[in-house]
Amino acid sequence: MKLLAIDCAANLCAACVYDAGAGKELGREVRDLGKGHAEHLMAVIEKALQGGGRGYHELDAVAVSIGPGSFTGLRVGVSTARGLALALKVPAIGVTTLEALAAEGAHAFPGRAVLAALDAGREEIHAALYDRALVKTYGPSVVTLAEAVTMAVNADAVLVGTAAPQIAQAAGRAFDTGPVAATADIATYARLASAKQPGEKPKPLYLRGADAKPQAGFILPRQGKGNDS
Repeated sequence: MKLLAIDCAANLCAACVYDAGAGKELGREVRDLGKGHAEHLMAVIEKALQGGGRGYHELDAVAVSIGPGSFTGLRVGVSTARGLALALKVPAIGVTTLEALAAEGAHAFPGRAVLAALDAGREEIHAALYDRALVKTYGPSVVTLAEAVTMAVNADAVLVGTAAPQIAQAAGRAFDTGPVAATADIATYARLASAKQPGEKPKPLYLRGADAKPQAGFILPRQGKGNDS
């Protein structure tokens, strides 16, 4: 199976072509953008396909990171993956950023529980806990720093993700630590997706609403028969 993987969950705009049968990456393109994924993603995909010597018609599936992550980036990545899958008549497969990061932590420290934790701001953390067999036992969910510390200590977990330093500092002890990043390597998403059975169409994993909210002072009163003004 030849699979295209896409990741726009954080600052990176990344794509790779992966040969599941051979268990190897064929081509990739990764750009550190911060923002502007929509303007670059198709060019990134084209570069990955060219690097792998493959065309769209040779793809058997499309994988995509579904978050948690950037609200806009996730929307761009998921909508592109679903659009390509529909056009090519192949499955679209979602992989969360937390499970991808956890897989990298488990690779670095085999046989250990892993806590994947991303700094969500507002003193909140997006977290998921995986056991020694990399089976999810909690989350993904929004937790407090104190709750994340309790999980990490009780499971003697390897820490991965941007919140790993916060958790270690708050716990007052050292932990084995995998990648301290907002997203995993694009090949990790491809590898995990290739082992999944296609199911529901992927959708962004938003553990809370968008930060942007209407300003109360600009909300206009409703006009109508029931309004005395």
